Amino acid sequence: MSHPLLSLREGPVARLRLNRPELHNAFDAMLIAALTGALDAVAADDSVRVVVIEGEGASFSAGADLNWMRGMAQAGEDANREDALALARLMRTLNELPKPTLARVQGAAFGGGVGLVACCDIAIAAPEAKFGLTESKLGLLPAVISPYVIEAIGARESRRWFATAEIFDAATALRIGLLHEVVAADQLDAAIDRQIGLLLKAGPLAAAQAKTLVRRVAGERDGARLDADNAALIAGLRVSAEGQEGLSAFLDKRKPAWCP
Repeated sequence: MSHPLLSLREGPVARLRLNRPELHNAFDAMLIAALTGALDAVAADDSVRVVVIEGEGASFSAGADLNWMRGMAQAGEDANREDALALARLMRTLNELPKPTLARVQGAAFGGGVGLVACCDIAIAAPEAKFGLTESKLGLLPAVISPYVIEAIGARESRRWFATAEIFDAATALRIGLLHEVVAADQLDAAIDRQIGLLLKAGPLAAAQAKTLVRRVAGERDGARLDADNAALIAGLRVSAEGQEGLSAFLDKRKPAWCP
C-alpha cells in the first residue's frame, strides 16, 4: 500500500504531494495526519525555505473520502467533533506555517481541497482545474475550512458558493480571489518555479513573517496599537542579522547571503 503523502526535497524547497490518485487525493484520517505531521516537520526545519502543496495524478484533491465519510456518519457526535478538529488543525497549521506556501492545482479541488488552496500564500492553477464547495449537497457545510475560504474570496462570494455547491472553473476562481494565476497546463511548473525563485530572493525571516503581518493588520481595529506593533516589527527587522545583511547587500550592490 502506497503512502498517502510524498515528501520530496529540492534543495530549500519541500514538495508535499497528496498521493492517493486512485481516489482523487481525497482526505481520510491517515492523509490528514500525514500532511499535518509533514507540515510540522518542515516548519521546524530551517533548511526549508518554500513549501509546495500538490497532488499526484489528475486531481488536486476531491475533498473527503467517501468511505471515510460513511464511517463518520455512523460514529457519534463526539467522534465526529474530534475528527473535525483534526482537519481544523491541518488547515490552521498550513495557514500559519512559518514558510511561504504555494498550491499547484492541476485538476479538481473540492471541499477540503479548496481549503488547502485557500490556506496557501500563493495559488496557481491550470485552466482545466475545477473547484467546488459541495458540502451542502450532502446537507453539510464547509465549516472547518470556512475561515480560510472566506478570507480568500470574501463573505459575499462565500454566501453563494457555500449555499449552492455549484462547481466553478479556474477563471472564476481567479476572479473571486481563490487563485493568483491561471496558466496553461504545460506552463504550470514554470509558473511555480518563477514564484519559488522570487521567494528565495526574499529574506527568510521576512518571508516567514509576511503572512503574520498581514493576518495581524487585517484583524486589528485599534489604530494606535497597529502603529505601535508595526513600528516594533520593522525596528526589530532592521537590527536583526537578516535585516543588516539585506541593507548592507543593497548598499554594497551585491546579492544578500540567502540568495541562491
